[in-house]
Amino acid sequence: MKNNIIGFVISIILTLAAYVLVFIHVHAAHELISHAVLIPAILLLAVVQLMVQLVFFVHLGSGGAGWKWGIFISTLGLVLLIVVGSIWIMDHLNYNMTPAQVDQYLQQGQGGF
Repeated sequence: MKNNIIGFVISIILTLAAYVLVFIHVHAAHELISHAVLIPAILLLAVVQLMVQLVFFVHLGSGGAGWKWGIFISTLGLVLLIVVGSIWIMDHLNYNMTPAQVDQYLQQGQGGF
């Protein structure tokens, strides 16, 4: 129970830190914290949040968790493969269509407009 409470408190602190950064950024008219600093900071906080939740709630840091890490890395690899592959396919489908093909596609009523 102690580890769950510690993980919960750390997660709340990380979430509030991200919220405060965005709040300051928005209310300072985007001048106090630039986008070039804000986005990497939010991503860093998200990665730290992920690691905290994996260690404290999924218990990947506990002893004998080698097989859990293997399953986690495999799942992460599959998700990345699906997401990156889908984006790549959609980008190339759009890139390989000429404007004449797009017009013909739309005129045939298959475009959804």
